Amino acid sequence: MKLAMNANARLTPLDRPNSYVGRTLSRVGARRAVAGRGTYTDDMSLPRMLHAAFLRSPHAHARIARIETSAAERAPGVVKVMSGAEVAKMCTGPWVGTLTCFPGMKSAPQYPMAVDRACWQGEPVIMIIAQTRALAEDAAELIEIAWEPLPAVTQKETALDRTTPVLHSVLGNNLAFRKVIDTGGVDTALENSDVVVEGTFDFGRHTAVSLEPRAILADYDKYTQRLTLYTSSQVPHMIQTVFARTLGVPEHNVRVVAPDVGGSFGLKIHTFGDEIAATAAAIALGRPVKFIADRLESFVSDIHARENRISARMGVSKAGEIQALEIDVLSGAGAYSQFPRTSVFEANLILNITGGPYKHKYYRAKASVVYLNKVPTSQYRAVGHPIGNSVGEALVDWAAQATGLDPIEFRRRNVMPDDSYPRTTAAGIKVADMSHQRCIDVLVERMGYMALRKEQAELRAKGIHHGIGIAAFIKGTAPGPRGYYGAGGAPIASQDACTIKLEPGGGVICAVGVTEQGQGVDTVMGQIAASILGVPMEQVRVISGDTDATPYGGGTYASRATAIGGEAVFQAAHELRSEILSLAGTLLQAAPSTLDLLDGQVVDAGSGRQRISLAEIGRIGHFQVGELPNSVQPVLSVTRRYRLLEDLYIFTNGIHGAYVEVDPDTGFIRLLKHWVVEDCGRIINPQLADEQVRGGCVQGLGGALYEHSIYDEAGQLVNGTMADYLTPMAGEMPDIEVAHVQTPTSVSELGAKGVGESGTGAAPAVVMNAVNDALRPFGARVTTQPMTPEVLLKALGKV
Repeated sequence: MKLAMNANARLTPLDRPNSYVGRTLSRVGARRAVAGRGTYTDDMSLPRMLHAAFLRSPHAHARIARIETSAAERAPGVVKVMSGAEVAKMCTGPWVGTLTCFPGMKSAPQYPMAVDRACWQGEPVIMIIAQTRALAEDAAELIEIAWEPLPAVTQKETALDRTTPVLHSVLGNNLAFRKVIDTGGVDTALENSDVVVEGTFDFGRHTAVSLEPRAILADYDKYTQRLTLYTSSQVPHMIQTVFARTLGVPEHNVRVVAPDVGGSFGLKIHTFGDEIAATAAAIALGRPVKFIADRLESFVSDIHARENRISARMGVSKAGEIQALEIDVLSGAGAYSQFPRTSVFEANLILNITGGPYKHKYYRAKASVVYLNKVPTSQYRAVGHPIGNSVGEALVDWAAQATGLDPIEFRRRNVMPDDSYPRTTAAGIKVADMSHQRCIDVLVERMGYMALRKEQAELRAKGIHHGIGIAAFIKGTAPGPRGYYGAGGAPIASQDACTIKLEPGGGVICAVGVTEQGQGVDTVMGQIAASILGVPMEQVRVISGDTDATPYGGGTYASRATAIGGEAVFQAAHELRSEILSLAGTLLQAAPSTLDLLDGQVVDAGSGRQRISLAEIGRIGHFQVGELPNSVQPVLSVTRRYRLLEDLYIFTNGIHGAYVEVDPDTGFIRLLKHWVVEDCGRIINPQLADEQVRGGCVQGLGGALYEHSIYDEAGQLVNGTMADYLTPMAGEMPDIEVAHVQTPTSVSELGAKGVGESGTGAAPAVVMNAVNDALRPFGARVTTQPMTPEVLLKALGKV
């Protein structure tokens, strides 16, 4: 033991054998959730609580000529009926979902509910407040609205045509945003290329379908003028600010509590009009109002994503070196730009990351985002990356085929070398601390790549068509403050904070601005704090999701919780550790440098001999300060904030492999095996990291194969039920094998990068490449997602 302690003394707290960092621990709330003891927003009930329901527009575009609500107002249990105009009068003004960091972007003003015109099927028009949700819905049936239908803009391909109606006349046309990245020299590089591969890719619109839908319970106390919101949210502090500013309530009088959250995936980082309206009703009535979006209205009110068409081409030399890449993105937004995060991030990120793993110099990318009479689009897990990766990696596979190279070998020749960082991509994005070459090596070994190719050839000779897909990726995680939100004027924090304190009994309270969404944030933060402070995990309690109890933070989005929030915990815990050792040094008359923390005790750094417990430090520091010299004033509480300084993101990277079987007669795809090798820097909890990757893969595969929000020409969503909108099921998913290469980020001491979206961002790309590999003998290619049987059969010329 003495030798072990001497060895440990030379290690940092995170690297010691007894450190919790790098160990698999079950999620703190897992047992409670499995036992059915979770508390979600809909589980909560307050005295005198009322319920909100909404009458929504049945039209994609229509003017409201007349509203008759008298019968609904007299209906049993109804307390209040509010129109969009009435709710608008309670607002400080309309939203405009633009950011100044996107020059030239424009959006029409928007109120929480339609005022004189509905712009998408599902836009809320009338709110009914009643004793129960059922009574509110019954009263909604009694409301009469005279509609004047207007032409609907439903096709992004014609949205900018002169003959297409303008959705918002104040904007002049249907263009939301246009951006161009151009290194110069692209045309010359393409002309001089030995091979040019090109194609047009279509990606279907879909949505999050979280297990728990959107939910809010608003409670306003008119005597204290305090507003409390219980809501299923990823970003409590952003919700606090936006709701306060929209409804004219001082921010310090608004408390937001995010209880247990049943899935979010980016859906719950946004502001939704029906939630603002329900809160306005609570303020108007002075009574709690609950609104829970049911599954049917979720399909026509939750943000959508992924609707893009991309034309792309890549020039390659005979030696298999990428010379140039060009893409043209047409992105279909909804009726408005979603406030406050906008509806243009997806297209912007497609430009930033397409072809991101590779070292080519010449790149031209254009994006046009257009407004449509559909549900507004915005950020959804791995924003833009499934699209950009699918396009870039498809072209890489086609280029490999055209130059006679194996897809692995082609990537080896073109990825950015591991020893070349920091560097800048062709898109002008600074990247560092990545490991494409090592990830390829690990993937080849894990897949048994050559044996798999041999098996594929043998089966193909028997008429069984297996395909092998490869897809490398980069993923921007943990956005910095200089790029978008705060810099663009949005009330969204890019920094995060931790307040950590030693309690009188020796326990540790760790309050964080990032939030628990079921992914294990509380567990990971506890592991970091326990490791630095040398206490058992059982002595650490993490508090999150309550703006009254946590320091101001950005919340959980863009794979930032561990990379940003974890670093804040790391720094705060280190500062508290220093204070504890200093205080112990005073009590023990020893130099703090000769002391250490282990298992809840202050010990001699050299021998490990126990000197004083943290409980005793806590008792003296809180209650017996008279035992200390007058010059010593214990604080035992530290708040630290962390943000990136110059970087746009902390980039992670990796590579996927897929093995599939395609039935050319039915168009069915069977997923046989999936591999992921990714580099998220220092791993805090291996199992949680693996499960984030696996869950992300499933979500990505859902969009690649099944999920699609289908609209007809009139702007009507035709498959807005769980019977018609397909999601991936466990029986359809392959085994997903996850491996890690750890290259700690150099921008933080903890060294962690984001991991939550690495699966989603490249899974669609790799499975599309695998499907096309299976289709090679037929001379067919698929460039549309979702890759339904119909899509495959059309590619094969069979329908």
